[in-house]
Amino acid sequence: MSHIVFFLVPGVHLLDLAGPAQVFSTADDFGHPYTLSYVAERAQVVTAQGLPLVARLDWPHLGPDDLVVVPGWRAGTLADSPAIGGASLRALWDHHARGGTVASVCAGADALGLAGLLDGRHCTTHHDVQDELARRHPRALVVRDVLFTTDDRVVTSAGIASGIDLALHLVATRHGPAAAAQVAREMVVYARRNGHEPQSSAMLRHRSHLDDTVHRAQDLIDERFDQPLPLPTVASAVGVSERTLTRLFSRATGLTPLRYQQTLRLERAQHLISHGATMDAAARSVGFEDPRMLRRLRARTT
Repeated sequence: MSHIVFFLVPGVHLLDLAGPAQVFSTADDFGHPYTLSYVAERAQVVTAQGLPLVARLDWPHLGPDDLVVVPGWRAGTLADSPAIGGASLRALWDHHARGGTVASVCAGADALGLAGLLDGRHCTTHHDVQDELARRHPRALVVRDVLFTTDDRVVTSAGIASGIDLALHLVATRHGPAAAAQVAREMVVYARRNGHEPQSSAMLRHRSHLDDTVHRAQDLIDERFDQPLPLPTVASAVGVSERTLTRLFSRATGLTPLRYQQTLRLERAQHLISHGATMDAAARSVGFEDPRMLRRLRARTT
């Protein structure tokens, strides 16, 4: 079981907090166990929208599989942000040093910077304070115009709704893109993950439509992408003709069902190869009987 701890600062933005919390809570509903806790330096924290929140004062015991999230807060500038005590900053640093992941939403990146976690790492924040973040933390590698970044277990997002994208990325990293797509669909959000090129995922990249028939077809392909899956089988499963499915699928995703399945196979194979698998082993693992097909797809993508 993974523990998700949200560190709350006075003036915290509700959506910065509620968006990621909803993602992990929904993932828990789908059988991926998460425990959510809320920690602050005072027992009651008033949000930027005026809603008071109750938080615990002590940090729970955390392990490498656990996550600390620092949601953003309302402040004209980062320099005007509420003060964060040294003990809290050390808790952030210590969790990362023990192998844990630390994330921020919006202005929360400044807390990671104060904890020394942005030095030499790529990061981002809300566009209004990106330049100030770079000035305050000159050793940070601030990336502009992206939804989120991830660098050595330090994950930062641009703020507000992009905290949902960050959380979906973390769910996809741990449980697979299909799980993240399921959460995104349940939350009725645009399932994008264009924070960084390595974070792109076909399962989410092609889920930004509202065609339920195509979503059901994608659910089937996602689950069985490494198996033979003829078009008649998919069409029959979603209750339409092969011609109708191809038309709807192409209109919604820009791909045919077969090309979508091949894209999933290619991405999974690329991941396996990057972790030491041979081309032949990766090809077999994702369902290609002939490794030459994988080589052709990789060459075409390149």
